[in-house]
Order: sequence, then structure tokens, then C-alpha cells
Amino acid sequence: MLSKEDNRRLAQLERQLRREDPDFCARMRGDLPTRRRVPISLVLAGCVVWAAALTLALLGWWGAAAIAGVWGTVIVAALAYRCRPGRPSPGPGLLPPPW
Repeated sequence: MLSKEDNRRLAQLERQLRREDPDFCARMRGDLPTRRRVPISLVLAGCVVWAAALTLALLGWWGAAAIAGVWGTVIVAALAYRCRPGRPSPGPGLLPPPW
């Protein structure tokens, strides 16, 4: 249990934080979705695979071109799923928080 003085100081710190960084406070309350960065590695992988599919199609290897096209589409779908708005951010680790 906090004393009256500690409660007063905590309330003062909360007011100061709300005044200085309202976006942080909104994220802590869960009001604002966190911005997720687009993973550039997935974008590059999708571009490389689609370029390979086009090259294979021009060379006449239709089966390989179709397979590469499907994999390029899978990569882009994974990118779209990962970066869609309204989805909670997975955070830096793979495991959920320990609480």
C-alpha cells in the first residue's frame, strides 16, 4: 500500500507523462494500434521470386514458372497478413509475456 505522499507523487508523474507523451499513454492503454514496419526481406524475396517466375516463363519452363509464381504469391500473402491493420503486434520475442 502506498502512502499519501507516494500516491500524490505517482499521480503527479502520471499527469506529467500524459502531458509530455500522450501517444505513449494511449498505446499503453491499448487505444492506438502500434505501427508495424514492413519487413523488407519479405518484399525483396517476393520480388526476386516473381522475377524468377517471369524469367522462367520467358524461357518456356511453364511448370517451374507456375511454381515460382505460386511461391511469390504466398510470400506476398504472408506480408499482407503480417502487416494488416488492427492486428496486435507480436512484439520482439516469440513467447508471450511472462505475467
